[in-house]
Amino acid sequence: MKQRILTAIVAAAVFIPFVVIGGIPFTILVYAIATIGLYELLKMQSIKLLSVEGILSWLLAAVLLLPNPLALRWLGTAGYTKLEAAFIIILLLLIYTVLVKNRFTFAHASFLVMSAFYVGMGFYYLTATRDAGLVFIIYALVIVWTTDSGAYFIGRKLGKRKLWPDISPNKTVEGFVGGILSAVIFAVLFQLIQPVTSTFLILIGVTIVASIIGQLGDLVESALKRNYNVKDSGKLLPGHGGILDRFDSLLFVLPLLHLLHFVS
Repeated sequence: MKQRILTAIVAAAVFIPFVVIGGIPFTILVYAIATIGLYELLKMQSIKLLSVEGILSWLLAAVLLLPNPLALRWLGTAGYTKLEAAFIIILLLLIYTVLVKNRFTFAHASFLVMSAFYVGMGFYYLTATRDAGLVFIIYALVIVWTTDSGAYFIGRKLGKRKLWPDISPNKTVEGFVGGILSAVIFAVLFQLIQPVTSTFLILIGVTIVASIIGQLGDLVESALKRNYNVKDSGKLLPGHGGILDRFDSLLFVLPLLHLLHFVS
């Protein structure tokens, strides 16, 4: 418990200043975080990041991560969109399966493409949300962190009914509900200090949906780890695991906020 809290404090102390600064420094940090996340995914499939297929998957994630202004400047001048550049890299991955005589298969290529999209698009919305305004990224972080903390502590204290034991044995229904309530309480407090939307009704509705989706994102990561028989995605964050263990909910919440046009 102490290690988990200490790691969270240290990580926040490093991460938050970059969030406040924004711009290129924040984008560089996001690229570094996404690279570690991709490394964690590839390791589950015993694929090295510093290999031909690993580098191609990183390039795919890097293209998807590009903020739109940079994509227009770097890819647009060459006559390509992000989707077209991504498709070219996918084709190179498929060509590579032939060059190595199926040592690297279509299934491997599919795993890498899915991993690159999961990490690339998920973290793309981290920079996009920050570019939309500091208030939006702080709101998103508040929702994710309070949901996670509320679910953890309330689940430990009051949890009796298992939520999804086949995927995550320690999660409970009480913790799931507690996470939602915690997120709503802190979102309302945040709205009182720095309004993020026009009405509390919209705020509460979006917060409830985001909290639920965030917890489902956490379960997706748990299912992924169970499938590959690993306890944590990595060991970078003592008490928490790896980058994907810490950012799994955020990778689902941020795209949702954009799809709901809550962040524009």
